[in-house]
Amino acid sequence: MDTDYRSRLYARYAGAREGAPAPASTADLQPRAAYLTDLIRCHFPADRAARVLDLGCGHGALLHFARRAGYNNLRGVDTSPEQVAAARRLDIHGVELGDVLQTLRGLSEGACDVVVAFDVIEHFTKPEVLEVVDEVRRVLASGGRWILHAPNGESPFAGRIRYGDFTHELAFTHESLSQLLLCSGFSEVRCFEDRPVIHGVVSALRWVSWMCIRALLRFYLAAETGDLAARSIFSQNLLAVAVKARP
Repeated sequence: MDTDYRSRLYARYAGAREGAPAPASTADLQPRAAYLTDLIRCHFPADRAARVLDLGCGHGALLHFARRAGYNNLRGVDTSPEQVAAARRLDIHGVELGDVLQTLRGLSEGACDVVVAFDVIEHFTKPEVLEVVDEVRRVLASGGRWILHAPNGESPFAGRIRYGDFTHELAFTHESLSQLLLCSGFSEVRCFEDRPVIHGVVSALRWVSWMCIRALLRFYLAAETGDLAARSIFSQNLLAVAVKARP
């Protein structure tokens, strides 16, 4: 019996997913430009020579926008041959085929200033996540940061992301993710909602709508529990930035 579901699904990870075709050109990356550019501006270090490793980089969209922002020491790894082939068609450099854990194990201590795991850690079991966390912390330099994006179990639509991919094993909340990272030796963890990034009229309207919906969700929780839920994150995914302590 074939029990290796990961190999089967990752072999056609891009082609078999409804509504997620591989981009034909870098122009097709534009819908993600505002979000990824804002992420880079807010959470990447100011030093453009920072050593950046993007785990599960897909076809390299984040690397593309990071290079446009002036970062030049970029490496991406993905386990999907289709995604790596798409990166090559797009002429996005630095993307290679590889396993996340094997890549981390092959790096020396302090080899990276930034590690990105965008929609990655939810694909691992709890024991595997512990090893990923420990390996990322090991390969980060002192003061280095780990930028994570993962399904948010606190969202009203949490199941849409958690169960939208057969290879997903987990979802997180800002509390459970912070608990995991702080217990694993990271000195600081900040979590953020995936709010619309304002870059025009339509996105501004989306942002206003989102803030109204967010207020209603806080009111719901306050009515049920008495908790004003000021720190709650309601977006379907959450973003976290964890920092490795300086000596």
